Amino acid sequence: MQDNTLMGSTSAAKPQGGGCGKPECGSGGCGSKMVEKKIWEIRTEEQTYAFLNDKTMANTNRYGQKIDLIAHTDGKLPVGRSMFINENPAVGTNPNRNKQHGFFFTADNCIGCHACEAACSEKNDNPAHLAFRSVGYVEGGSFPDYKRMNISMACNHCDDPVCLKGCPTRAYTKHVEYGAVLQDPETCFGCGYCTWVCPYNAPQLDPVKGQVSKCNMCVDRLEVGLKPACVSACVGNALDFGVIENIPAGREQARVEIPGFPSPEITQPNIRFQQIKQMPDEMKRTDSMPVKYHKDAAGRYRPAIDQKQGKAQHWNLARLSSRENPLVLFTLAAQTAAGAFALAFLGAQAGLAGFTAFARSALYVPLGILCFLLVAFGLFMSTMHLGKPKRFYRGFNNLRHSPVSREGLGIAIFMGMLGLHIAFSLPGNSLFQTLFSTVSGRDTTVLISNQQATALASVLGYLAVLGSLAGLYYMVKCYRIKARPFWNHWQVATAFGGSALTLGALVVGTVAIATLAYAGDSVLNITTVCTAVLCLGMLIEGIGHTAHSRAMGIAEHEGGASYYIQTTTFGKTYVLRNSLLGLNLLMACGLLASMLVLDTVNIYTLLGLAVVGGIQIATSLMGRALFYVLVIPTTMPGAFFWKNKGFEEHARDIGLANMPQVGVAPLRH
Repeated sequence: MQDNTLMGSTSAAKPQGGGCGKPECGSGGCGSKMVEKKIWEIRTEEQTYAFLNDKTMANTNRYGQKIDLIAHTDGKLPVGRSMFINENPAVGTNPNRNKQHGFFFTADNCIGCHACEAACSEKNDNPAHLAFRSVGYVEGGSFPDYKRMNISMACNHCDDPVCLKGCPTRAYTKHVEYGAVLQDPETCFGCGYCTWVCPYNAPQLDPVKGQVSKCNMCVDRLEVGLKPACVSACVGNALDFGVIENIPAGREQARVEIPGFPSPEITQPNIRFQQIKQMPDEMKRTDSMPVKYHKDAAGRYRPAIDQKQGKAQHWNLARLSSRENPLVLFTLAAQTAAGAFALAFLGAQAGLAGFTAFARSALYVPLGILCFLLVAFGLFMSTMHLGKPKRFYRGFNNLRHSPVSREGLGIAIFMGMLGLHIAFSLPGNSLFQTLFSTVSGRDTTVLISNQQATALASVLGYLAVLGSLAGLYYMVKCYRIKARPFWNHWQVATAFGGSALTLGALVVGTVAIATLAYAGDSVLNITTVCTAVLCLGMLIEGIGHTAHSRAMGIAEHEGGASYYIQTTTFGKTYVLRNSLLGLNLLMACGLLASMLVLDTVNIYTLLGLAVVGGIQIATSLMGRALFYVLVIPTTMPGAFFWKNKGFEEHARDIGLANMPQVGVAPLRH
């Protein structure tokens, strides 16, 4: 655990649903300011099992972290500070409030009644499509030896909370009080990145409100010695809660793994399991995810591919469209702009024939403006992907940890430096000299053209290239997520870098070749270089796709499940994308070879390059759409109707999703 995860202001992540204690208001709270010293009114009928009971505890947990969280702050935080629950400055009476707490789940006892879900949703006043705690199950065997194991899961308030580090707005805080990882929906701007990086599906993105919220450990109840609402409501004594590593009475195990639970190495979760009853060697999920679990020689269940949809290949072109469409356009537009400007600028700086002539031409600045507009369009689409677009400026709040914040900063630097480069390139641009002279009625060349402007434009150009490289680097880092194994491969870098080279070369080639041809200059060198860059980009992308397919094709985890979907549900589309990419590479290499051998560029060469360009644009759009729709996260098993993507799609197809009580969220975000 790092100190930074404990240093946030407690008021920055106020727990929801603390309750005012008034019977007429219920446990969800009335929103009025509470009376000081009265955090939660304990009901007279509260049962003994609802109270915390931690008399002794260990010094460290199984990950080697100190359970006393004050020790992690080096004395920088005071003991007994207020959590300002519902803006109440009162401090709770729990003697172990600075110890790491966690859930204990006994799978053998869970009967799947969903009482924990109901209690949690009632306390937090959640709509039907959100659930901070949910119950899924896995099953195996056959009649009469059929067995089913239920799993109740909420936020695990991890020692290494990836949601906190990934969130660009710093909406998350890990508190020394109970070790609770709390999230402030009012700080969140609804990017949903925390839902990507969390392996347990704990943060919940509400497409209606456009913000994320999650389990708050019921810290208001903990302050007065009560267990969380879900634990108190459990009728099968499956859920318990207390200082971590304390095994509740009547239990004999405290494991960190269970069939269907993602690897604890990702976040070091604070949950412990007991599951003693003998289960079949193979356990299957009842949701639509093509994943099952096999018991290995050590008795641990590992994920494997479950070919639920058979092996038939389909097109499903309509399903390439998803809620991530804005990110498809953002990544492609930003990569195109970065590649195009870098090629045009660095080619001219290197003194390459054709590039220097183009840099002196009237259309060099319009090309820069085109790149500027492309990246601006990309950022606009990225902003429209947010649940609350007007809060986009909060995306820079977590530069210390979040790759999303760093990606945004890199792209913003690229855009800013590019804009200044364009401004200081204007004095030397003949097109704008003519415009300025026409507007002012006099020759303004002497006023705005000088060597200092040219030199400064060059410096700004280099800074723009560096900014774009930083933005692309952290764009790749955004997708190297352990909770999404299909993305967690170096192929992401080859795909993004290949797009920057291919699409950037197409833009530069289209503008520069037309400009030089119109001026009567030779286009051989610039056409050759742009074609070579185009071939290089496609080759890099093809190498990445090949290596990725081999890795995912033999993988026995969610990445392998994504590959199974790729080769079946989208099998024909996947083959088409690969075929077009390979054919395009051969065509481009053939055209490049003809230019090198014949030492000339003719109309047939240009027509061939136009065809290559059109195919490459289509291939890039298809490949990037597949990139987003194929990924399967490491998440907890759902049920047949609940937390099941297959059922959600079916409900939307037949109109059942229009009934709010079904719990299928509308596609608004």
